[in-house]
Amino acid sequence: MKTVFGPIDSWRLGKTLGVDMVSSDRRYCSFDCTYCPHSKHTNGIARRRWFVGMSAVQALLEQVEPGQADCITFTGTGEPTLASNLGEAIDLTKSLLRLPVTVLTNSSLIPRDDVRAELAKADTVVAKLDAPDEDLFQAINRPFVRYSQAEIVEGLREFRRSFTGKLVLQMTFVEMNKPVAYKMAALAHKLSPDEVQLNTPWPCSTEPLMAAEMEKVVEEFVGLNVISVHGKQPTRERSLEREDLEPVGANTEVMLMAFAGSPR
Repeated sequence: MKTVFGPIDSWRLGKTLGVDMVSSDRRYCSFDCTYCPHSKHTNGIARRRWFVGMSAVQALLEQVEPGQADCITFTGTGEPTLASNLGEAIDLTKSLLRLPVTVLTNSSLIPRDDVRAELAKADTVVAKLDAPDEDLFQAINRPFVRYSQAEIVEGLREFRRSFTGKLVLQMTFVEMNKPVAYKMAALAHKLSPDEVQLNTPWPCSTEPLMAAEMEKVVEEFVGLNVISVHGKQPTRERSLEREDLEPVGANTEVMLMAFAGSPR
């Protein structure tokens, strides 16, 4: 698996370079989401640890040429906050490349003080929230962490209070949570994100919602800065995922969120 990969053209982020601090010969994540295309390959863990040493990260970042990327995105084969040296990696990346940093997280560890402190080093944090209650949280995200849905929401609320960067809330809709879109919208209002990304899975074992269904979901989020998966025309970047990203070990669902034509 590659720790540093790209750059890849993103319609939202520009030319972005990926950094995977959970790079390994196996895929580690703290969730086993029903819509994840790599679910059967997931090794579920909840404890933070080192996966990649800082000397290796530095050596790779030093090979990045000036002007090669517009920003850096921490993402990859699993959940970035599982890497206990994520904060160090963000500091190192900023000092070496002097580029804005985005972190994509499933929010599973955001109740932890140390995780919130490390995420706060980023310029943008894209945080997942797929369920308005514990039952749906367990059914959709199938967590390995001990934190409840309520604790994760409180962690997000605490992070919002102190974070001075851009907070993006990413919500993926499937049949299970479609009927409670109004509850999801209420949560979003309470968390006051700078942006809400409403998504439905790329075709996998879980059927995505159609454009008309997503339009009804969007209607519940009035008053928020919303981007919907069906709100923009598909671009060529959609096709980059399977052809160009999977060979370097990228998590399909997460990579589409950051780089593909469908907002995630």
